[in-house]
Amino acid sequence: MTTTEASEARAERSVPKPVFTDAEAGAREFPDSTLRHYNYYKPQKRKQSHYEDVTVDVQPDPRHYLSQGWLYGFADGRGGYPLDWTALKAWGSDEPSPQRGPGSGGLFVKEWPATGWHEFRDPNEEWELTFYRNNSNMVRQVTQNIDSARQAKAFEQWNPNWVRFVESHVGAWMHVDHGLGLYLYANANRRAPTNMHNNAISVNSMHRIRAAQDLALYNLTLTEEIDGFDGTAHLETWNSDPAWQGVHELAERLTGIDDWAEAIFAANIVFEPLVGELFRSQLVQQAAPRNGDFVTPTVIGAAEFDFAERDLRYTTAMFELLTADKEFAGHNKAILQGWLADWTQQAIAAARALQPLWSQPDAKPPRFEDGLDRVKSRFSGVLASLGLEEPKELAQ
Repeated sequence: MTTTEASEARAERSVPKPVFTDAEAGAREFPDSTLRHYNYYKPQKRKQSHYEDVTVDVQPDPRHYLSQGWLYGFADGRGGYPLDWTALKAWGSDEPSPQRGPGSGGLFVKEWPATGWHEFRDPNEEWELTFYRNNSNMVRQVTQNIDSARQAKAFEQWNPNWVRFVESHVGAWMHVDHGLGLYLYANANRRAPTNMHNNAISVNSMHRIRAAQDLALYNLTLTEEIDGFDGTAHLETWNSDPAWQGVHELAERLTGIDDWAEAIFAANIVFEPLVGELFRSQLVQQAAPRNGDFVTPTVIGAAEFDFAERDLRYTTAMFELLTADKEFAGHNKAILQGWLADWTQQAIAAARALQPLWSQPDAKPPRFEDGLDRVKSRFSGVLASLGLEEPKELAQ
């Protein structure tokens, strides 16, 4: 018998054969098996957006679907994202937690509680892709503007007095951006109750940190390009200049707010319109071109765009839900009016302390009082959109 014949005569090997039980993934068909979109949430508009698909309810929450309760907790026994991390409330906030069943099961309670938090949608539709795309475009634009100015020797056209102004006062604003971005917004992001809030606030945090970085890198460039430019002058200004101590103190107080909603409200509804826009738009961007500087407005303008066109949009959308809540609108408005009175008084005091800066450039910007009136008018418009009354402290 040949070798081939011996192999053919050998008994067939016993090999396990696949057995289909219809238990494997995708074997069963359900009414929504062929759908190409999620159906566990109600879209804000008629059609679901990509932003909603990757953001809404991505963070597990027993208020919706996590029937066994939070998977983690804090030392005091609370789990996840307690609703009492802010004094503001949404419909159902006062309802008791659902009763939990044995083991990992739970007794699901429909519409429990505080669905007002889960209704928030960021009008900017920010998530990872949009964040990287928008910020890379912004950084690229700022970098190209500075590089073009360097090649064109544009910094040689600056008035000597304006050089001193930029090194001291424009540089000082990086401390505001860095402090608020790292210690106010990043902290509020962790305490906010839903993934939709977390995304919007964390992007806001990175806007401020990036703006501080833009100013820091710009400061280094000017140190290299302008003879005698003191790249450390902003430190002395921030720490000791009397005109800046109101802003310095207010920024530190803002970073100490424990209530996450108050932190966002005080920063984006009060501080930024009354102090941030006053400094960036009514001083720096007005005075710079008159003193031969067409570069600094592009750096400052990037931060101003982020706030005015993006951060303020999500903030008003977030608080509009709470001031129109079907159960707690009155409660929320009373809380917000109290915050307004407190933080507006401090913001106006800090803004007025900055007034001496308007007289320092050789070519003066428009009057301080005119600039303050403009930001007060915008501030009033923001409050009107939220159904809030102007605080009497605004008249100071």
